[in-house]
Amino acid sequence: MRVSPLLLAALLLPAVAPAQGDPSRAFTPDDMIGLPRVGDPSPSPDGKWVAYTVTEVDPKEWKATTQIWLVPAGGGEPRRLTHHEKGANHPRWSPDSRTLAFVSSRSGASQVWLLPFEGGEPRPLTSLSTGASDPVWSPTGTHVAFTSKVYPDAADDAGNRSRAEEIEKSGLKIRRIERLLYRHWDEWQEGKRPHVFVVEVATGKTRDVNLGDDADTPVFSLGGPDGYAFSPDGREIAFTRGPSRDEAWSTNADLWVAPVDGSTAPRNLTAANPAWDGSASYSPDGKWIAYRFQQRPGFESDRFRLGLIDRSSGTVTSLASDVDQPIDEVEWAPDSRTIYANTEEEGRRALWAIPLAGGPSRRILSERSVWETRVSAQGGFFTARFAGFTKPNEVWRFGMDGSDPRPLTRHAADWIARKDLGTVESVHFPGALGASIQAWLVKPPRYDPSRRHPLLLLVHGGPQGAWLDAFSSRWNPQVFAARGYVVLMPNPHGSTGFGQAFTDQISRDWGGACYEDCMRAVDWAIEQGIADPERLCVAGASFGGYMANWINGHTDRFKAIVTHAGVYNLPAKYSTTEELWFPEWDIGGTPWDNPEAYAKWSPHTYAKNMRTPTLITHGDLDFRVPVSEGMGLFTALQRQGVPSRMVLFPDEGHWILKPKNARAWIGEQLDWLDRWVRPSGGGAPAAVGASSSR
Repeated sequence: MRVSPLLLAALLLPAVAPAQGDPSRAFTPDDMIGLPRVGDPSPSPDGKWVAYTVTEVDPKEWKATTQIWLVPAGGGEPRRLTHHEKGANHPRWSPDSRTLAFVSSRSGASQVWLLPFEGGEPRPLTSLSTGASDPVWSPTGTHVAFTSKVYPDAADDAGNRSRAEEIEKSGLKIRRIERLLYRHWDEWQEGKRPHVFVVEVATGKTRDVNLGDDADTPVFSLGGPDGYAFSPDGREIAFTRGPSRDEAWSTNADLWVAPVDGSTAPRNLTAANPAWDGSASYSPDGKWIAYRFQQRPGFESDRFRLGLIDRSSGTVTSLASDVDQPIDEVEWAPDSRTIYANTEEEGRRALWAIPLAGGPSRRILSERSVWETRVSAQGGFFTARFAGFTKPNEVWRFGMDGSDPRPLTRHAADWIARKDLGTVESVHFPGALGASIQAWLVKPPRYDPSRRHPLLLLVHGGPQGAWLDAFSSRWNPQVFAARGYVVLMPNPHGSTGFGQAFTDQISRDWGGACYEDCMRAVDWAIEQGIADPERLCVAGASFGGYMANWINGHTDRFKAIVTHAGVYNLPAKYSTTEELWFPEWDIGGTPWDNPEAYAKWSPHTYAKNMRTPTLITHGDLDFRVPVSEGMGLFTALQRQGVPSRMVLFPDEGHWILKPKNARAWIGEQLDWLDRWVRPSGGGAPAAVGASSSR
């Protein structure tokens, strides 16, 4: 079937005007993708400045470039620090606040560069053939740690370079694979492993801390902050090391430490725990290492807890038992008496103060979503990235007790002020198993409460994830609201931020309580007089795509479905995905040990019941939910005569990230939904099999 072209008008303007208003104030896909994206705030140790990044999209080429900006910590006019066409990211201050380390590919491969704050041109600190990323300064300012993907058995960079040249000269485009995990997300492993390196700033002398280690070190696969950190005296480095031969089905990572000079072998500090340990953070006084850990092996969404290691005795204790949410980013107070940690909490991101001496944890911020919280030790304040459904990311600062929050940047705020956005409410409705389910309700601009509206049900991914009060450049409800849809975004059973028991429920019950929650969400919107029961549609990605596919096989109440990177055939996906621990925990074993569960919870089992017009989108480089899942669904729908369209992106993975592709992707969704749901209530849909964009 030919993939039809997309009308530019479908991308730029609403197909129907939901109400009277200035068309120039409508929030369009171009706005969503073209808005400046602010992130990664880094306060200088002396408390005077905040470095951060801004990603902007060239409206002519639709190409994104990230640059580093600077703003006074007390407020003032921001200024751009980097200007190279290749961009720059990950700004990190030296301890004396005189030098900024950052990452750029301006010389070819991605390398760490140093920019003198008092003036002068940046100079490269690294020059590895395998590149460098994610710099972290030692507190003494003498060393910088970074990561690079290398061949584990290569003795040095010359060995890595020689190996790459051999492969290039051979002219063979083959892969010899003898172990799992051989590809991850959208990248073939090619026999390489991430290693932690340490470079001496004065001389450029570089050492692989994990030389010969045939495992991912550090481990980023389960998310979280940097996977390595220096001790306050700069003599020791801690890092997270993953499993080796069983990495595809094991979540057991450990926290290791090693001397920076390589004088002794690395030591494992958490060997006794068979689950995940990592994200080390040394206390400023050097007495403790705070870290995150899990208790249940094989479960990637087990609650991340806060651990504490006494460096003198090796004793391990647990803190913040009263916080029933996964611990994310961890920061120490300058006096080493308090640990600050971010968590999700009921659709937002909260910040907690956790006393080292014990006692109740204290919630500092919870009324707004906060990311990348960092302490300015001498300045006595936090910087963070704040966002919301109606507020794109900006850099803010606030006091150590959460007081006096104020914005330092307005890169996207002034842009968004020129747009009409839909109103956003946090609502609750009775869900499955007697639970009260939280959801976000987004109404169109100039919403008319006297009439019913077309409803779009958005299902989040994960399934252990959540719709957070944040501004997204991928699934942004404001784009759909601008077209006249009421958007309902439930956080059903399995969602994070509502207690671990609520998150756990979805394991081995993918199409159970979560599906019931989604249907009850729609029922609630109809009962409230908000939704038109004759104009319902649903969309989702990853697990959200799974749920869209599950819905297609279990009800015909929806007029249109959009499924992106959605799971269709669970037994087949098990054999082609990369992280096997995920289906083995969530479905319950392997397909050959538990075929009944895989068949029960697989949408393909119910393909004969699918009747809803469906748009399928997928990236060819998606190794988490391989493109064969989308193809299998499309074949089943086409064979049964169900109106369907498949749109493939050859150069994308699990997410559609390139601006030009993302622009087309959201346009395809709007085009499909408008074709079958008709927000205006007028006009007949296009004939089955015909393209509405012709």
